[in-house]
Amino acid sequence: MKSLRSRFERFCFRNRNKGIPHLMAWVVLLNVVVYIVNIMDPSQILYLALRFDRAAILRGEVWRLFSFAFLELSGERLIWAAIAALFYFQLGEAVENSWGALRFNLYYLTGILCLDVAGMIWGIWVSPATLHMTLFLAYATMFPDTQFLIFFIIPVKARWLGILDLAMYLVQLLTISAFPYNLMPLFALANYFLYFGKDFLNIFPVSWRANASRLGRRSKSRRAKTIPFPTAGSYQATTTRPEAPYTHRCTVCGRTNLTDPDLEFRYCSKCNGYYCYCMDHINNHVHIQ
Repeated sequence: MKSLRSRFERFCFRNRNKGIPHLMAWVVLLNVVVYIVNIMDPSQILYLALRFDRAAILRGEVWRLFSFAFLELSGERLIWAAIAALFYFQLGEAVENSWGALRFNLYYLTGILCLDVAGMIWGIWVSPATLHMTLFLAYATMFPDTQFLIFFIIPVKARWLGILDLAMYLVQLLTISAFPYNLMPLFALANYFLYFGKDFLNIFPVSWRANASRLGRRSKSRRAKTIPFPTAGSYQATTTRPEAPYTHRCTVCGRTNLTDPDLEFRYCSKCNGYYCYCMDHINNHVHIQ
């Protein structure tokens, strides 16, 4: 699985300029158009034609599998709709600039498909808000130290908003009375973890991760078993040459120029020290201070 993910990341990096550039700009633009049309048309014909509807999809209206993503602003007041449109545009542009157009396109597409699976299984209404909140999770994981001004006054780092987002997902999941709507976050988070894997730990403070790893080492030492000393004659000579020391090693994922010869490495000037990162993590890591 690790090898497959490494190949996927290299493929996306080599083809980073392929796909639809500025995808989030187009998504936001279509959301704004639908929002304006819905205001001008009280009958909400366009909204009803674009929302997710399993029965209509099975009748052949397959565009509903994707068009529900353009209903994020529907029902919002003008000021909140404008703020949300600007917010999602900036998030999408930042993630795309770091990943490249191809990988961001795939992330958004597979996020839609995950929600489609949930909607088709239970025949429930699919909200684009769940999709776009995982977009914020991606941003918070890649840029955890970015500050947002809550109510334009209170500075809060993206990591804390991302952790709050995860907590809200957990609360929704435990709300049994809302079944099966409470299971929707599982499908959205499945797409998030598919792309980030263990890198999602970047969203947590370094001290939290250090304490967790320390506890893990303690538990392993407590479970350690006594290894008997080998008896005479149990040793075997070997002529295998030891592996040459690597030149570059990514601080985040541990890959080296020996395990991935085609991977490029860079050193971060913002970290306090001489820390090396692969091209997948040079713009996606917590700066070490």
